[in-house]
Amino acid sequence: MAKEKLTELFERWESLQPLSETQQSSLSRRFTVEYNYNSNHIEGNTLTYGQTELLLMFGAVSGEGHLQDFTEMKASQVGLEMMSQAVKEGNMPMTQHFIRTLHKTLLREDYTVYRNLPGGQQTSYVIHAGQYKTRPNSVITRYGDRFEYASPEETPALMSDLVNWYNDAEQSRKYSVVELAALFHYRYIRIHPFEDGNGRIARLMVNYILARHGWPMIVVRSRKKQDYLEALHKTDIVVGSVPSEGAHASLTKIKHFVKYFTKLVEDELAYNIAFVENKDETVWWYDGEMLSFKTPNAAKILGILNNDPYATYPSIAEKIGINVSAIRKLMDGMVEKGYIQRRDTDKSWLVLATSVIK
Repeated sequence: MAKEKLTELFERWESLQPLSETQQSSLSRRFTVEYNYNSNHIEGNTLTYGQTELLLMFGAVSGEGHLQDFTEMKASQVGLEMMSQAVKEGNMPMTQHFIRTLHKTLLREDYTVYRNLPGGQQTSYVIHAGQYKTRPNSVITRYGDRFEYASPEETPALMSDLVNWYNDAEQSRKYSVVELAALFHYRYIRIHPFEDGNGRIARLMVNYILARHGWPMIVVRSRKKQDYLEALHKTDIVVGSVPSEGAHASLTKIKHFVKYFTKLVEDELAYNIAFVENKDETVWWYDGEMLSFKTPNAAKILGILNNDPYATYPSIAEKIGINVSAIRKLMDGMVEKGYIQRRDTDKSWLVLATSVIK
């Protein structure tokens, strides 16, 4: 049943091709912001959706934030562009060099991490950009268990196995595109070949696999992070804790993650289709969701600000026909939810929600 729904959605998406230049531009802009914001937010980046859009679309730094977070977000976009360019260049086999280069692009350079030990002493280690890990890595699950990934010694061989398996599986067409992407993601995560950035690389590589087979790229939403982690955890229980077994897991063993991943692709396809097909100018979208307002005045305000970023509270109130205090209350609510943001420079309004594609 799940495959039938996925196939139906993909065929519907295919029937909308080719998209107009305006549609493609709007989708690309939306994906750029949503992908980078969510993929980095999952890993702890503190930039807001609005800060991400201002940085990536306008090259502007706005509001508070760590310099590292701004730098990481820009590097994330460079990595996305590099991956997208590799897709355009044809069906060259996947290589470890490509994965390591993506990693170096994301991390940019080696850096030192400092940790305080329980006794008050400090320890440090170096994170290597573009190189496989030189020290063991693990994660404490939300259930309190320590889960070990592949050791530094076995990582090169396991990554060689992963890339060789992928190239063979792609040629054999043994798996559907979505199954292939899901299985690659899970096997890669069980290796965790780098000291940092593994999740970001996994999500880039999933989109690399989807895009090179003509599927639209997807966003793992930060607000649904627990669903993502729970699917991995359930799969880990079935596969077992031995890293090498996880790195060679079969499709039948990872059914929990495949189910999650299939639903994710379905949701993202449905979102893309609705975004392209909907022609109702009162409908607005934000971070993968169609917005629902208690009053139609909220959508009217977004439309006014979209056409006139310098609109004032009194001018908006006059156009809509309600008092200024009501306008302020509605706009304050939209600022809090991230749908609109005021620029620091000239106090104009930036509309972060997206309307229909005309």
